[in-house]
Amino acid sequence: MKDRILKKIKESQGDYVSGQYLGRELGISRTAVWKHIKGLKEDGYIIESSSKKGYRLGPIPDIITPQELQEGLDTRVIGREIYYLPTVDSTNNYAKELARSGCGDGTVIIADQQTQGRGRMGRSWHSADKRGIWMSIILRPPVGLGDIQIITLAASLAVALAVDEIFDIKVGIKWPNDIVLGGKKICGILTEMSMEMEQVDFLVLGIGLNFKQQESDFPKEIDDRATSLGVYLKKTHNLDIGNIKRGQLIRPILSRLEDVYAKVNKGAVTDIIREWKDYSITLGKEVYVNFRGKQYKGIALDVDADGRLVVECEDGITRKILSGEVSVRGILGYT
Repeated sequence: MKDRILKKIKESQGDYVSGQYLGRELGISRTAVWKHIKGLKEDGYIIESSSKKGYRLGPIPDIITPQELQEGLDTRVIGREIYYLPTVDSTNNYAKELARSGCGDGTVIIADQQTQGRGRMGRSWHSADKRGIWMSIILRPPVGLGDIQIITLAASLAVALAVDEIFDIKVGIKWPNDIVLGGKKICGILTEMSMEMEQVDFLVLGIGLNFKQQESDFPKEIDDRATSLGVYLKKTHNLDIGNIKRGQLIRPILSRLEDVYAKVNKGAVTDIIREWKDYSITLGKEVYVNFRGKQYKGIALDVDADGRLVVECEDGITRKILSGEVSVRGILGYT
């Protein structure tokens, strides 16, 4: 009911809407209307009240509730069901529990803050309140284990395409799925899954994107290799993104993710890899590969049809690497 009241007030386009009108249209009492208005204010909406005129919506703040995100979202699968949490230990943890309960393909879990956010290899992920995009997407692809790597690449491609679309800047993708600007990481993607026999039951894509943090927001131990879109755009384009809402980037990410997910399900792997390579900052670079307890130095040559990184190592052996087995770090810094 709260969402229906919000929709009615939005439809007034800045004019006052009386409690009597809202009650009559929605079949509830004026007291019930008032209680829902109070709830909307608690959610962060700015609503002016007048005993004679009713209610009027003020400027909409940076809110990521399902109603706000789904308004204007052009997808049919990804994000048609959204769960919003003000704070959570990890959106991936919440998503896995939800997936086990049988939620639908494309369900999104999003939070203002994570208290125990994490990345690949068990690393922690600093998830400041309302400063970034912290979300997980539950997928139920009709694929086997061998296709998971492609979905991981596709997810990073979706984020890269969305950032390019909204801010007209081309990010780099460090294999397999770190999004990098100016040599520093702005986004990481953590893929977790559940399988039955050789079939994927569900897949959780956790996306952590640093959006509005200032340089001082990053802990000292990571400030040399992490940044945010806000910091980068201020330095390079003198652009302040303080007034840009997170939803303005979340919606394109979900939309682009739906596009690449559809390609995965159709088997159009070649298209995904081709587009991914266009954003790669790993290919052609000298890298260290930590592989099964040993470290090798080599050149990243290619990504094969299975999404594996092809590395020509100094010992003369060309190795094909899966993301779950290695950590790749450029010799001259993060990239």
